[in-house]
Amino acid sequence: MAFASMESGDDDALLTGINMVPLIDVMLVLLIIFIVTAPLLTHAVKVDLPKASSSVNQTRPDNVQLAIDATSQVFWNGEPIDAAGLAERLQAVSAMQPQPEMHIRAERTTPYEKVAQVMSEAARVGLLRIGFITDPSGAR
Repeated sequence: MAFASMESGDDDALLTGINMVPLIDVMLVLLIIFIVTAPLLTHAVKVDLPKASSSVNQTRPDNVQLAIDATSQVFWNGEPIDAAGLAERLQAVSAMQPQPEMHIRAERTTPYEKVAQVMSEAARVGLLRIGFITDPSGAR
């Protein structure tokens, strides 16, 4: 790095050196500012905010467990039921507000035709929430 001196007799010579002192001063001032302000940025004020719930408090409807075994026998919440009783109960359940969910559980060897008949009857009376219950341990 070259420094110019005042003792040189050549007044027309160009100064080719960079004065580093102002750059170092600016960097030190910035360093001090960051050291002072960094703890202020991480300081948090603890405020005990009120808690509010915006969800609608709606009671969950009961669900109807409908099981169909391999012989096409239908069970309503564990008790056997015939086709006329099934239609009657489905009609009564569809009139409830809110409508309960209907969970259908069928054995692996149950004819699909019987499952389709039960679903068709449920749709005919206006049941919209139908779900299938499966056994994940029985998967091959």
